[in-house]
Amino acid sequence: MGDTGATGGPDPGLYGPGSVTWQCHGDPMMWIAGVRALYLQALHPRAVRGVMENSAALSGANGKGDAWGRLLRTADFVGTVTYGTTEAAELAGARVRKIHRMLSATDPVTGARFPVDDPELLLWIHCAQIDSFLHVLRRSGVPLTPAQADRYVAENRVNARLVGLDPSGVPADTVQLAAYFERVRPRLAAGPDAHAVDAFLCGPPVHPLLIPGRNLVWRPLASLAYGSLPAYAHQLYGRPAPAPRSVTRRLRLTGSLLRSIPAGLRWQLPPGHILKAMRRMGPGSRPAPYTLRTSAAILDRPGRA
Repeated sequence: MGDTGATGGPDPGLYGPGSVTWQCHGDPMMWIAGVRALYLQALHPRAVRGVMENSAALSGANGKGDAWGRLLRTADFVGTVTYGTTEAAELAGARVRKIHRMLSATDPVTGARFPVDDPELLLWIHCAQIDSFLHVLRRSGVPLTPAQADRYVAENRVNARLVGLDPSGVPADTVQLAAYFERVRPRLAAGPDAHAVDAFLCGPPVHPLLIPGRNLVWRPLASLAYGSLPAYAHQLYGRPAPAPRSVTRRLRLTGSLLRSIPAGLRWQLPPGHILKAMRRMGPGSRPAPYTLRTSAAILDRPGRA
C-alpha cells in the first residue's frame, strides 16, 4: 500500500521526477543550504525562541538549541516529502502539524505566550528554507534557469501545505519570495537566541577526539554557509563575511568537489530516500543536473507554470 499511484503505476509522490524539486534535492550542496537556512531562520526572534524553548520536545532529546538535530530532522522531512510516496509525505506532514499544535513559547520582547504553529512563523521558516536551498544550489553551479527557479518556488508550496500553511498565501515565484523578505526584514534581529545558534554552528560540541575533524571539515562548511547569507544578515549578526565573489568561488569549488563523489555512494547514507525512490520509479528517475539542462527548453516555454 502506498507504492502505487492513482493510475496504477508506481506512485511518484507529491513531486515526481518531472519536477525541478526532484532534480535539485539530491544535490550534496543541500547540506550547506540547510545550515544557511538555520542561520537565516534564527534571525526571527519569535521563530528562534519557539525552537529554543521546545528543542527537547521537537527532538526527543535533552538540552537547548538542538541545531544539529534540527538540521537532520529537516533533511529527513525534506527527503520524505520529495522522494517518498504520497502516503509517506502526507503522514510526515501530519506528524509535524500534530507536534507543532501542542507547543508554545514566550515572546522574547513582550513575554506573552504564542503558538509555535503561528502562520507568520511557519511562513518565515518556509521562506528562509526555500530561499536558502535555491540560493546555494544556483550559486554553487546547479544550472537552473529563471523559469526553473520560479517553478521550484511554486512547487514547494506543497511543502508549505504539509506544515500547515495555506498555499495561496505562500510565495509562488522568486519575485514574490524577494518581496516577502523585504516586508519581513524590519522584524528581524539577532538576539541572544540567534547568537546561541551562531555559536553552536561555529563550533558544535563533539568528543575531544573529534575536535580536529570538526575544525578541518565542519567549520569551513559552516563558514561558507554563513558567508552565503544576504548582507543584512551579516549586519545583524555583527560578524564580517568574505567578499561575495570569494564566497561564490568557494561555493562553486565545494559544489564541484562534493558532486565528484559518486552519487550512489552519497545516497547510501541512511535513510536512503533517493535510492528507495529510484527503486520504486525506475532508473529514469535518477536526480541529475543534466536533467535540468535538457528540460530547460520545456520549462522556459511561454505559458508554462
